[in-house]
Amino acid sequence: MRTIPSHLRAAPPFATLLTQLGPLAELSGTWVGNGFNLVALPNGQNKNTPLPFFLKLNTTKEILQFSPIGGLIPDRGFSQGDIFYVGLHYLQQVSDNITNEGMHIEPGLWLNLPATTAPSAVAGVARLGTIPHGNALLAQGPLINGGKSFAGPPKFVVEDSTPFTINVATGARVNETNATYLAAYQHPVNLPPGITAAIVANPNIVLQNALTGQTVINTTVIQVSANPVGGIQGTPITKTPTLEGNIGNIPFITTNANANSMSAILWIEVVTNPSVGQFIQLQYSQTVILEFAGIKWPHISVATLVKQ
Repeated sequence: MRTIPSHLRAAPPFATLLTQLGPLAELSGTWVGNGFNLVALPNGQNKNTPLPFFLKLNTTKEILQFSPIGGLIPDRGFSQGDIFYVGLHYLQQVSDNITNEGMHIEPGLWLNLPATTAPSAVAGVARLGTIPHGNALLAQGPLINGGKSFAGPPKFVVEDSTPFTINVATGARVNETNATYLAAYQHPVNLPPGITAAIVANPNIVLQNALTGQTVINTTVIQVSANPVGGIQGTPITKTPTLEGNIGNIPFITTNANANSMSAILWIEVVTNPSVGQFIQLQYSQTVILEFAGIKWPHISVATLVKQ
């Protein structure tokens, strides 16, 4: 009888692994679809004239691939016993839907984390990603609805794309009032096909529009944050928000367009469409906060993807 070397982490049967992945299980595979990307970028290249930013708007196409990590991942404990869990590799590739210009590539991991006693934490998920701009993020969040699906479609919040600051006394968002800045959002120019001023104001409209003609049978929600800002992607507004995860940047990014917060929601949906029958769909809305000129600028990405 052949002995398995002790240094190997043998993978369980695939059905067992899917069970261990919890709400991440259905992500395994390849997803393809389209979306919309909005970001305000610093304008130092043009000496911040006529404005210290310019608004970049793109419709997108995307390939998002997930593959399971075969063996258990161990974390060794000191204040409590060891924990073990499983996860997924992922690779996200986004390009402009019209020009095919590459816009984003992000390899990383999703982890299905158990509850712990030291520190005291409920079961949840974590996302670790690296971005070629010189950023790395660790975002995490508790299981939504216990990691189980609920009947019906998702409910999308209004995701305000305009710049803002934070009231330090309350943690509440204070919307920017500079009319010149806001004009870029209220009267956007060079809109991509299918994108309206209303979508620029609230990119989650793209997600709602994608459900037209579909019947969503059930939905599983996954939400993660890194240093979340209250009011972004439904994050509660508090004076002392719970710090979750972190974002690391190269010094150039920190100085010029500091990416210091991220919140993302994924909706995994079982959908029925009269023309194609039943299928699995993934929608997401993600907001990264870029900070420059003393202002927080939401960078919002949304997409609707179908498992292949």
